[in-house]
Amino acid sequence: MTSRIDFNVVDEYKSVKGHWALILGSSSGFGAEISRALAQNNFNIFGVHLDRRATLPAVEELVEELKGYGSRVHFFNINAGDSDAQAQTISSMKQAMSKAGDARIHVMVHSLAFGTLRPFVSGAPEMPGIEGLDPITRKQLDMTLHVMANTLVYWTQGLVAEELIQPAGRIFAMTSSGSEIVIPTYGAVSAAKSALEAHVRQLAFELAPRGIAVNALRAGVTDTPALRKIPVHNHILTEAERRNPSGRLTTPEDVARAVVALSAPGINWITGNIINVDGGEFISG
Repeated sequence: MTSRIDFNVVDEYKSVKGHWALILGSSSGFGAEISRALAQNNFNIFGVHLDRRATLPAVEELVEELKGYGSRVHFFNINAGDSDAQAQTISSMKQAMSKAGDARIHVMVHSLAFGTLRPFVSGAPEMPGIEGLDPITRKQLDMTLHVMANTLVYWTQGLVAEELIQPAGRIFAMTSSGSEIVIPTYGAVSAAKSALEAHVRQLAFELAPRGIAVNALRAGVTDTPALRKIPVHNHILTEAERRNPSGRLTTPEDVARAVVALSAPGINWITGNIINVDGGEFISG
């Protein structure tokens, strides 16, 4: 369990008591830590995740922890990329907020990490640990782009259509430096992150008249379950730690602190950006 996150603006969060945050990808990594940080700062939490039986006990522990901060918490174990499941979940969220007398979501975080890690063509340059992988299929590439990029648009559309995200609301999408550099087997995810950043710019432009800010957070290399699925993750971790001028890797807590700070009342003139949360890693290329 992390310590309470305190800022000079923390007293301002008293004014958002009863507001909600929706975290897409809430059960581990960035999503779990952001859920903790927001719950510690007076937000109620809607969490969307996809977990099998083996990992559900950890999810249940997280839910109880969030409730321990005094938050109302509803987690939905669904495929966030399924349109019917999305519609049903938005309906359930609307009903839950109506019963509690709360009408709007203040923060949405898109932190979905579900994609295929394979080369694009046979005979691609290999590194130790990725020998013999078959090229990615059309279905796998489409799925990766759908889940890791396009769902940002679809969930935003759903919230706006139901008037569930309030004026001065915030939308954050988790991107990575992989949107601009080549990593073995990361091609589909790289494409998804590039598309995600384009979606952020477009949504920021279209939602600005409503006072809703949309930004991408580009975290530095972080040792998360999603990163460990990359076959060359050990190499990525070692190189990032060596290169980072701050002398360490990024942590989920670093990113959670950024979300809390950028969600504070009055911090809504920052929109349409890719914001590095990496201790200077990206500029040290």
